[in-house]
Formats: sequence, structure tokens, C-alpha cells
Amino acid sequence: MVINRMMTTNTRQAMKLRYIYTLLTLIALLYFAPANAQTKPKTKKAAAKTVAKKSAKKAVKTASTQKSDAKKIGDAVARTNSAADTAKSGGNNPNKNSNSLSEEIVVTTDYKPVLADAVKIRRNPDLEDATPYKAPLTYTPLDIRLEQNSDIRQLDAMKMPAQQDSIPTNNFIQVGLGNLKTTYGEGYFSTGPDQGLQAGGYIKHLSEQGSLNKQNESTNEVGIFGKSVGATNSLNGRIDYKYNSNYFYGYDQADPSTEVNPGKQHFSILSAEGDLAKNYADVPNDFTYALKLKGYTYSDAYDARESNVVLSGFLNETVKQFYAGVAGSLDLTTQKDSLYNYNNSLLRINPYIKFQGDMYKIDAGVNIVDQFGFSSNFYIFPAAKLELQVIPKYVRLFVEAKGDVNKSTLLDFSTVNPFIGQNIDIKNSVDKLDLSAGLKGTLAPGLSFKAFIFRNSVKYMPLMVSNFGPGGNKFAVIYDNGDSRINGFTGELDYKASDDVDVFGRVEFKDYQMAQQAQAWNLPKFKLTAGTAIHINRKVDITGSLLLRGTTYDLPYADALTAKSAVTPTTIGSFVDLSGGVNYKATNKISIFVKVNNILDRTNTTWLYYPDYGFNIFGGVGFAF
Repeated sequence: MVINRMMTTNTRQAMKLRYIYTLLTLIALLYFAPANAQTKPKTKKAAAKTVAKKSAKKAVKTASTQKSDAKKIGDAVARTNSAADTAKSGGNNPNKNSNSLSEEIVVTTDYKPVLADAVKIRRNPDLEDATPYKAPLTYTPLDIRLEQNSDIRQLDAMKMPAQQDSIPTNNFIQVGLGNLKTTYGEGYFSTGPDQGLQAGGYIKHLSEQGSLNKQNESTNEVGIFGKSVGATNSLNGRIDYKYNSNYFYGYDQADPSTEVNPGKQHFSILSAEGDLAKNYADVPNDFTYALKLKGYTYSDAYDARESNVVLSGFLNETVKQFYAGVAGSLDLTTQKDSLYNYNNSLLRINPYIKFQGDMYKIDAGVNIVDQFGFSSNFYIFPAAKLELQVIPKYVRLFVEAKGDVNKSTLLDFSTVNPFIGQNIDIKNSVDKLDLSAGLKGTLAPGLSFKAFIFRNSVKYMPLMVSNFGPGGNKFAVIYDNGDSRINGFTGELDYKASDDVDVFGRVEFKDYQMAQQAQAWNLPKFKLTAGTAIHINRKVDITGSLLLRGTTYDLPYADALTAKSAVTPTTIGSFVDLSGGVNYKATNKISIFVKVNNILDRTNTTWLYYPDYGFNIFGGVGFAF
């Protein structure tokens, strides 16, 4: 370490001495050079000027030459300056005058200029004339008086001109004729497009006559309705009347001896309903309620009579995502025929709690049912449902468990089967526990679905069986005494490709495990319904429907009542029914329609000995005003 430090110190001293010697040498040169210049006479001016001109000519070369030969030019200028210095200092000039002091002495040193390379501008000039056009400005002064009133004035509403194609029509009628002596008519009437106050009515008629004896059917409806929407509550009401008639034309056509003179049946139903409900309000902790009163009277061509009054409603309190409330109904019914007169009534109370969020929905409650009248029973059923969002905005998983008492009514039986007989047995069925689980939601834009499996436990399940007599085949109602099991799958699909195309369908698979009966009489295990509505253009619309029903079985009433297993049931085969229609809008008010039923022209049998109508077509015109 000491040796290194000593060597470093000596080196620094040597460098300092070298700098001092160099500086003294420069000072001596600068000092003696002017002195020598003063003692030497200057050469002639002509010679100096000549040398200067040559140097100037060499110095004014073009920029391109300077760029390529910068070093050579510097050397040339250095040699020129050296020659000029020699001429000025005298040298061997014979015309030198050492005694003259008026000559000008110029001293120069060697200079070697170095020129840098030129910087290239890498862009082309813009030769396009892009001078913007300036339009001449014109000013139109407004002669408006300045108002001192700073209040905001109410703007006058501006009326929009009515478009002829969009003027709403409140009334519509449609009439038509068909090949089965079909007469058809419909009419709808209303007061106008006012959403706050509406009133109107409707009328419908359809009658057809088939090829069999007394294969006649007629349906007629008429009704009025009204609606009033207030600031807080809404009031709705309607009155309807239906009169349907048909004949008991069913008999075994393979056995002519069974041909009978069909008796006539008709059903007369007068119904009315009204409800009061609080309007929806998007406010926190909203309290909602509703009250509904409805009823009907029913009678047929014989001695069957039925009347019903139902008072129902609910109260609900909302607290953020929490709902609590209670729903209830009082269902009073009297049923009578030539052999009985019953009071069959139900009281239901359904308290519940609901939780709802973005990803879930939970309904928890119980359904309390008190049955009183000709039969008294008390039940408590679960009423719970869970929905969970498994794929946000697309698919929801739901699970449901519920139970209820299903009232047996003459109106329901005649709606399902218009060929029912007299003195129908009345017994309420009980859904002891209905379980279902499935998925619903949207698979793609416009494609919605719902699919679920279910398992139902039903006590006193009602079944219809044939009861052939002198007046034709009149169906009776029996009950499977015990707990029946129904397992199955239901799927629904609705594809709305656009505003002009809509395709929908529903499929049902059911497996019946009966407690006492051998089969679920006249109930199919498979059923497919589908349809489509296509809007071709603003004038043409096409509709279509498809029904595919599986095989069913029927048993005579006497054998079904005693549950005889030795009796062979009658098989009613499966069938396909395809129908369609076309509507053509000739003008804004006049339209032409055609409807075709049973396009495949097959003899479909829904009920034993009662074949449906074959191929039939009818059409007509419609008028809107």
C-alpha cells in the first residue's frame, strides 16, 4: 500500500511539471513571434492579394464538394496559408524593403476545418393545394325585444301529425264459412286506447257438423269487461256467459246393433269476477295488497247444477330484499244433481316469507287448508321454492315442494270431457306432496327454455271411464282410492328468432303408479304440443300447430268401479293432429283468413267411440273499425 501511494504521488508531480513546461513554451512562442514579425518587412500587397485570391477560390467550392473532400480542402487551405506567410515574411523576395515600416503584417496559423455531414430531410414536399374553403358569412339580425321577466314559461305542447298506418282501431269483427257446415264469427269492441279507463265486450260463435249421426257441436260466448287505473289502486271487472251444446253420438260403429238415438247435452255457464289491487310503486319498504271476488253458476241439459263463490287476497310488506305476507281464500261451492246436493267448501291460508337477491330467490311458507261441507278435513302442506342463478343472466336452478286440495267440480269435468253423464261422483283429490326440480332461462338470444322432473303423490286421483247406455256413451268419474304416484318430465322451449318468427313447444312424459286401478284411464303418458307464428311481411301472417298424443286405455265404468283385473281394457291409439292458418291483410281495415284443421285427414279418437272431425277448412273476412 505504501509503495503504491508513493508511485501515485510521483506520477502526479511528473504530470504537473510536464504541464508547466508546455505552458512556458507556448508563452515564449507568443512573445517572440510578434517581435520577429516586426523586424521582417512585408511582401508586396500584390503578391499577398494573389495568394489570397487563390485561397478564396479554393475555399468557395460547392457544398457537395465540401461534403466529400472536407479533409483535402483543409490541407489545401493550410498549404496556401503557409505560402502566404512565407511571401509576407520576405523570404527570397528581391523587392523586399527592410527599412519600410508602412507595410501591413498579417500573421496566420495553420487551420484545418472539418465539415460535418449534411442532415437529410426525409420527406417529400406537399404539392397539394390544401387551402380551406371559407364560405362567405351572412348575418341576419333578429329584432327581438328583451324581456325582463326571468321566470320559466310553460312550453306549449306540439301536436304530432297522425300517421294513417298507425291509427289504432278499437273494434274488430270476423266471419267465415267452412266445408263441415261450419259457421264462424267473432267480434271485439272497446272504448279506445286510454290506459286509465277501458271498457269493452266480445262475442264468439263456432258450430260444425261431422259425417256421423248427430256429430254436431256448437260453442257460443259473450262478455263485457272494464278496467280503471287510479293514482293508487286499479279496479278490474268482467262478466261472461258461455253456452256449449253437443250430442252423445258415440257408439261402437263395428257393431251396428249398438247404434242408438243420441241424446243432446248443453252447458250454460254465467261467470263474473272483479279485483282491487294496489299499483306497483318503485319505493323502498312498499306495502302491497290485492282483493279478488269471483264466482259462477253452472247447469247442463239434465239436473246438474253448481254454484261457486271465491273471495281471495293477499297482504305483503317489503323491506329491502325481504318479503313477508299472507295470502288466503274462501272457496264456497254447492253441487247438486238428481241423487245428491252437496256443500263443498275450502278455506286456505298461506303465510310466507321471501328472500330475493341478484343470484337467488327463496320462498318459504305453508299452505293451511280446511275442508268443510259434506266432508271435513284439515291439512297443512309445504309451500317452498328455491331459485339459484347457476349461470348469471342465463340459467336458473329451481326446486319446489308444495301440496294442496284439488276441488272436484262439474265445470272442470265438463270442460275436459263434454260427454260426461249424470250424477257425477264428487270427491276432492289431495296433492299430498308435489316435488319438482329443474332448470330454466335463456340459452341464446331469443331462445328460452324450461325443463324439470317431478314426483307427485295424489290421494283420490280422479279418472274418467266410459259408461255406455241407451242414450250413448256417457262418461263417469271414478277415483283411485289410495296414494297414486306420478313421475315424469316436462320440457318447454320457445325460440323467437326475430320479431317475425316465433316457434314454441312443450313435451310431457308421465309414469303412473296407481294404488288400486290397473291404469290411469284415458290419461296419456306422452303428449307433445308445438306451434309457430311467422310474419312474412306487413300483409301476410302464417300460423301452425302440432299435437302428438300417446296411447291411452279405457275401461267400462262398472268394471273400473270394482277394480276387476280380469277385464281387458280398450286401447285408444296415438294420433297426430296438424293444423295451420293464413291471414292476408288486404287493406288497413280488411283482412282475409283461411284455417285448416286435421291436415293429415286422420280419424283421431280422443274419447272411446267419439272420433274427431276429419279434414276441415274454413275461411272468411275480417274488418277493423
